[in-house]
Amino acid sequence: MAEIIQRDGTWAFDGTTVRITPGLHRSVPLFRQTYGEVAVPLEAISGVAFEPERRRGRLRMRLREGADPLLHATGGRLPDPADPYRLIVDVDRAGVAEYVAEEIRRALLLDQIPKEPTKTYLLPGPPVPVSVRSSDGTVSFDGTQVRIDWADTSDRVKRATGPRIIDVGDLVQVEWLPNSGYEDGFMRFVTRETSFSKLPPEKDPYALDLWGSTRRDLLTALVATAVTARLPHPSTRGDLADEDERGHRPRRLAASAVPPSADHHDVLLRRLRELGELHRDGVLTDEEFAMTKAAVLRGF
Repeated sequence: MAEIIQRDGTWAFDGTTVRITPGLHRSVPLFRQTYGEVAVPLEAISGVAFEPERRRGRLRMRLREGADPLLHATGGRLPDPADPYRLIVDVDRAGVAEYVAEEIRRALLLDQIPKEPTKTYLLPGPPVPVSVRSSDGTVSFDGTQVRIDWADTSDRVKRATGPRIIDVGDLVQVEWLPNSGYEDGFMRFVTRETSFSKLPPEKDPYALDLWGSTRRDLLTALVATAVTARLPHPSTRGDLADEDERGHRPRRLAASAVPPSADHHDVLLRRLRELGELHRDGVLTDEEFAMTKAAVLRGF
């Protein structure tokens, strides 16, 4: 067993798996503490290195492309301190860090682990259900459906559409950009019907506009990762990506053959009536009314 224990966390390698446990110190970002322990199988690792500095160093792990839904969902945009595959090492433990890195590299060599992209996710992502309260509302995922409940501060267009519920089977991908503190971020749930939408995040009823606490808004990456882990692996979407690059519009999903219930019909009529009143009162512009009405109809 090769192991290093630091205030920032613990890495333990048993020959087949690297277990990364975040530290409990207040300096450890909320995202890492919430994400919890990560068990990284050897076959998911591309490489590992220790980067020494004057006062402290860093252990860094590189994963094979396509191995981890977290890295795919966040697109490498996680801030360095929130990266679970990075460990701050005190200068007096540099030798231990070098030893752990060397043991992992030796195992990669002995097991002849390839560096090519994987065709399946080798890490599971966060467990479900998962729910996060952000600056724009609360987003929840139970493994089959995403639900967004808007905050009182959300744009009136979003609040007018009511809670957004999206089946995971209707999703194409999740787009995520963190709130940096200088620029707003967003998390957008892209379906085949909304993939060409040009609405800004603050008005898009399929997107959360992340403008508040950077510490808490970063937790939306948990939902983005949990959803991404349950979507088709990116290696299986090559044909679809090629088709889009040629300018062909993706085929729409077939409409459900099951008629809506009477309750759903009443809710739909009430939402449309409310939108009409907002439009007549001048709260919604013609463009906002048309886009919001279309979003409501798609939701039903």
